[in-house]
Amino acid sequence: MTRFSAIVPVFNRPEEVDELLRSMTGQILKFDEVIIVEDGSSLTCRDVVDSYKAFLPIQYFKKPNSGQGFTRNYGFEKATGDYLIVFDSDCILPDTYLENVLDGINQDSLDAFGGPDKAMPGFTPIQKAISYSMTSAFTTGGIRGKKNGIGKFHPRSFNMGISRKVFEDTGGYIITRMGEDIEFSIRIIEKGFKVGLIEDAYVFHKRRTSFWQFFKQLRFFGRARINVGRYFPGEIKLIHTLPALFLIGLIIWLTTPLYFNEMFVFGLWSNVAFAMLLFIDASRETKSLAVGFLSVIASYIQLIAYGTGFLSEGIIKLIKG
Repeated sequence: MTRFSAIVPVFNRPEEVDELLRSMTGQILKFDEVIIVEDGSSLTCRDVVDSYKAFLPIQYFKKPNSGQGFTRNYGFEKATGDYLIVFDSDCILPDTYLENVLDGINQDSLDAFGGPDKAMPGFTPIQKAISYSMTSAFTTGGIRGKKNGIGKFHPRSFNMGISRKVFEDTGGYIITRMGEDIEFSIRIIEKGFKVGLIEDAYVFHKRRTSFWQFFKQLRFFGRARINVGRYFPGEIKLIHTLPALFLIGLIIWLTTPLYFNEMFVFGLWSNVAFAMLLFIDASRETKSLAVGFLSVIASYIQLIAYGTGFLSEGIIKLIKG
């Protein structure tokens, strides 16, 4: 019988861990092992973990800070399952999550997999808007969790599983931050393992609770894509440059002298059309006009922040060679 180990790296997030563990107790198919690894936190979740020992086969470890990639490796080494599943601490699992994982693995004979993320009904309007901007075909091309998305699917570490053989053959993460999960996914694929998306194995991902936090996170993501390019230059594709091109176009439009009237008007109507497209699609998908409006803001923040990180890190790379 297939055994599943859950590995969760944590840094100063006891309340989030509480919500994640509570969702694990409700799984129809139970985890055989849950491993919480505290990555040098000053605000620990030991008491939270202890409160779940009667309900989950849970272990708690605390170590010096080394970043999420190497902290996941630490959890992999402690785990005993046939499949090792990593979650971000700000995820919540639906009751059918592990059941759907098992079905997907057996159906497609997967060595490694990833699943999508969604917004929970109880999330704030801003969280729902951020979730839309991170999953919409108009902003990310649907590459984060749709089988018909643009480009090859690479599992992300907020919701990702690997077989024990994958870990043994790859050694896990070789970088700990800045695109560590993308680099790891590419390396798994290049070693010939079968990797796939299990669409029903989704998690509710809380992400960031404010637009400023979201901006900082997406700027980091843009930098991370350039960092992945240091290992796999061919993995910087056209779709990854689009936010940077969007940002450049926005700057040109906003700084265009008014006497270039036609160029200014074209930029104005292009942005109005794009914003309306986002508003209509997000309102339809979330069934909320308020979330639709916030989704326009979130989408612009996402594109601008990612583009800023991508360009700044790219310039540094060019300067340093």
